[in-house]
Amino acid sequence: MAVNRSPVIPELGENPFGSEPMVGELRLRVGNRAGKAIATRQYHQGALRILRPHYLDETDQVCYTIVNPGGGYIGGDRYGIQVVVDQNASLLLTTQSATKVYKTPQNHVEQHMVVDLGPGAVLEYVPDQLIAYRGASYRQHTQIQMCADSSLLLCEVLTPGWSPDGKPFRYDEVRLRTEVSIDGRLTVLDNLLVRPGTDSLDSLLFLQDYTHVGMLLAMDSRLEKASIERIRELAYKIGEAQRSPVHLGISQVPGPGVAVRALSHSTEAINAVMMAVVDDLRHHLRGQKPMNLRKY
Repeated sequence: MAVNRSPVIPELGENPFGSEPMVGELRLRVGNRAGKAIATRQYHQGALRILRPHYLDETDQVCYTIVNPGGGYIGGDRYGIQVVVDQNASLLLTTQSATKVYKTPQNHVEQHMVVDLGPGAVLEYVPDQLIAYRGASYRQHTQIQMCADSSLLLCEVLTPGWSPDGKPFRYDEVRLRTEVSIDGRLTVLDNLLVRPGTDSLDSLLFLQDYTHVGMLLAMDSRLEKASIERIRELAYKIGEAQRSPVHLGISQVPGPGVAVRALSHSTEAINAVMMAVVDDLRHHLRGQKPMNLRKY
């Protein structure tokens, strides 16, 4: 059930999600206090909220976990997440569990994410996988404004739910659109559309016969050609070590930045590659230890 629009919050500005009511809304601002990053303003209503902050290593980076108590998305649901990271603050944002999109016979599910990174700010967004079930239609739109010296890392893994007949990939449509602007100029536009319809996804040539998709986008001014080659070598090495085959595509994007695509039949295989790249970036860009989200 939709809830009312959120009020204007001075520290967060006007509601960035438009006039339509939302089932869940989360608005979060992170800054530095006493040598540590912490939420300086937060607002939530409906089916989205965050857990208390954690510090996973000796750095000042704060980790927040997004929770959806409802357990899943259904037709017509609309969600909004706003994240502001102030100058030199560092945020790791994750989810408590997989995002599950169930059958949407009446209307698609939408999630809008709006991000603003200040000078020297860091955002790592590493959610659990997105699972689309039979008859599901899901659209996700992520808009990011960052500075030339900000650092951004986004991960996403799309997996099929299993239909009652035991066959995967019977969802209707998944759209993932990401726009990244640096100093007000659109730099990267990443648009993924998977629309299997009534046929299995092996009929879509760009996915070949794979069923799972992984995406990673990192934007940082220090990501030069040598960094991309190092990441490419690492990703292929980890991919080749997996029991389930992993098909990879890795390229440099303007910004500078790096984009990674992974195809497989296994969530675990894709996650192994993605987390290896995440840990490499954390080490080389900020001297941080491997990511340990301590969920299990």
